[in-house]
Amino acid sequence: MATLLGAQSPLRRVAIFGGTHGNELSGVFLVKHWEENGAEVQRAGLQVKPFLANPRAVQRGSRYIDCDLNRAFDSAHLSEEVTEDSPYEVGRAQEIQRLFGPKGGADACDVILDLHNTTANMGCALILETPRDDLLIQMFHYIKSRLAPLPCFVYLIDHPTLKYGTTRSVAKHPVGIEVGPQPQGVLRADILDRMRRIVGHALDFIQYFNEGREFPPCSLEAYQVTEKVDYPRKKDGEIAAMIHPSLQDQDWKLLNPGDPAFLTVDGKTIPFEGPGPVYPVFVNEAAYYEKGEAFAKTLKVTLSARSLNCPAP
Repeated sequence: MATLLGAQSPLRRVAIFGGTHGNELSGVFLVKHWEENGAEVQRAGLQVKPFLANPRAVQRGSRYIDCDLNRAFDSAHLSEEVTEDSPYEVGRAQEIQRLFGPKGGADACDVILDLHNTTANMGCALILETPRDDLLIQMFHYIKSRLAPLPCFVYLIDHPTLKYGTTRSVAKHPVGIEVGPQPQGVLRADILDRMRRIVGHALDFIQYFNEGREFPPCSLEAYQVTEKVDYPRKKDGEIAAMIHPSLQDQDWKLLNPGDPAFLTVDGKTIPFEGPGPVYPVFVNEAAYYEKGEAFAKTLKVTLSARSLNCPAP
């Protein structure tokens, strides 16, 4: 595996992003709380910064102002000249790049924990952008062990055409945290508590790593995205069918060819078509209607990480 920035030396800069989407309130309220009372997230030897990523969207209570901030960190957006007519999120992306980047640079933030809620029944999910990050595979393995018996799934978004420039991608080690189900613009105490626990375990792992604790080689079950599935549509582009009741809320569970996938208003079942079984995620996610995504197909894979042992200071 390739040498990973930060994996052989202590991690010093950690950011916790909330409000990348302004209507996903668990992260918004946790970050605001930690901005005022940060003792809970501080760890010895670490600079931990809670950060509201899209404050205008948070104020408005919307996902974004002009465009999705979590899709604005590709090279085109980050190098675009910002004018008064530019989308707000493009300028904000470049500001975040200056504060926590540069993306891919030696001075970039070591870890960004990017907090999200989903309306889908995904429970606790950790999003991994590459299967070659030993540090994060070890971190996710640790978090899953600390949350048990509460399930925690790993969603691998490494794909040549489906991967996108996330807000957290300016960090050397980007961590997406999705917890649901939670409606947009709504707070749920149980969902917020689970997110809070994940953040705490992530920070504990980083502290233990910095202190020189040895983490032996490990393996990790993950679900790798292969394709996004749109809703059936009419000729004019309008949605022609909804998620079938037998698929609704069945994230991470096996979907076989021929199983019911969609249901028309007049009661016609449309089966899932494909060469083999998949594991659907983000099933009927409210924010993805505009993206033409009813669910994402994933395949189960096993990731491996080498042992980690950062020399203690």
